[in-house]
Amino acid sequence: KSTERSAEMADYWSVWALRQPTGHAWQVHRGKLEVDLMRMNRELGVTVFEARVDDFEIGEGDADNGVLIKTRDGTIKVLTCKYVVDAAGRAFLTGRRFKNISHKPRDKCGIKNGTAWVRVRGVDRDVFHDELDRGDTSTVRYYGTNHFFGLGHWLWMIPLSREGKELSIGVMHHHDVVPARSLNTHEAFLGFLEANHEVLYRLVMSAEAVDFVYMGSPSHVPAQVFNSNHWSALGDAIYFGDAFYSVGISALCVTIECTTELVRARLEAAPDLELKREAFDRYIHWFATTNAHTYRDHPAVLGNASIMSWRIYFEYLWWFGVLVPSFVGKWHLEPGYIEEQLANCPRHLHGMVYDELNTLAAQGVNVGLMDCYRADQLPFCGDFYPDKHHVPYLENTQYGVRELNIYRSAAATHYVAAMWWLKLQVRAYGAGFLFRSRFYRVFGGLLKQSLRIRLRAWLHEREVSRRRKTRRHAALQEEFKSYQPPTDLEPW
Repeated sequence: KSTERSAEMADYWSVWALRQPTGHAWQVHRGKLEVDLMRMNRELGVTVFEARVDDFEIGEGDADNGVLIKTRDGTIKVLTCKYVVDAAGRAFLTGRRFKNISHKPRDKCGIKNGTAWVRVRGVDRDVFHDELDRGDTSTVRYYGTNHFFGLGHWLWMIPLSREGKELSIGVMHHHDVVPARSLNTHEAFLGFLEANHEVLYRLVMSAEAVDFVYMGSPSHVPAQVFNSNHWSALGDAIYFGDAFYSVGISALCVTIECTTELVRARLEAAPDLELKREAFDRYIHWFATTNAHTYRDHPAVLGNASIMSWRIYFEYLWWFGVLVPSFVGKWHLEPGYIEEQLANCPRHLHGMVYDELNTLAAQGVNVGLMDCYRADQLPFCGDFYPDKHHVPYLENTQYGVRELNIYRSAAATHYVAAMWWLKLQVRAYGAGFLFRSRFYRVFGGLLKQSLRIRLRAWLHEREVSRRRKTRRHAALQEEFKSYQPPTDLEPW
């Protein structure tokens, strides 16, 4: 609320989750996850070498690839394979070999950020919040991923374990506003917290420090993800923009499924292998650069509670209305849909929205607070809220390829985004918005896209109406036709 006071949570404008989410989710302890994944792979019969990759060679065309590894006991092995997947993170094995990674701001929508974090153990939870006003939320605030905002930066507070009261507390900062020297050492980082977010400083100082890390340029984008010579990369080995929306694991999920499909197609010599490779490569590259675009101009609006609340609401719309259902429905494995999505990406409209928000922030305009968890905030949208599903993909378990009507969800998202834009214009300019050309360009563009996609949704509905229900549900209905209610109790 004031840069001069940040000792208590009451010193912040706060938005909290009002209810349990429709799709239940939990914090993931990544160390435990990796141990479990290793165990599960071994149980499935996968040969696991705990080793370092010293070198690798990629064959041309259908030739096999070779990987030179050195195991923990010093043994040198050469492995041959039909497909190489670089999941080595920031070692950038394929990125360095093929000059496949760019850290240049112009290639990642102008992002020039850095990050620092500390892990601590044995914190005093009451420093953060005493949890007494539970009427505001159905969840325990401490166990969520809490975000704190300031000029040119934002911070996270993430619980790592219940038993040891461990936390990760870190910052993403933009060099144009917050220079690296302000927080690139443990001492500087603590000083930054004390000066700007005293509640987090007190929380850190109540605990035992485990480690500290600083990265001056964590963000990057790929030139290519899936190569025709049967190598690919995933995770941090190809993309990182900003940790704000935690899209890393999301991008990883999509990339893993595309990789799996290409490996299967390669082993089966599928005739559509190259078609899928080109489509998947374009899609993951689009996914990475679109996520980078989501963080465009963050230095201009971070720390402005009014503008950032509107921006978060707007970006939630696309996440829950398009990206999540397209993944659940496996549309990212359909080359035809990929072409449609890339051809009709509304990034240019998003760019105009960001320009508008930047202007309002620079002018100091207060357009109110948008709560990304509440319903009934947009005109002509009923009881809509940002993570409300436009199609019942969770309720009807429509997980089969092409079963979920992604077009219906995308059309609804464009319409809701148009209503969001309308409300913003009224809040910012009153009746004067009617004389602004930018209002009509964005509003008309979103509604036009909504109508066009709604027609595509109708065509898709006709296309799949005969197989709309899942196979399990259809089989259950068929079996139930012979059901007879029982007339007697079975003997014990």
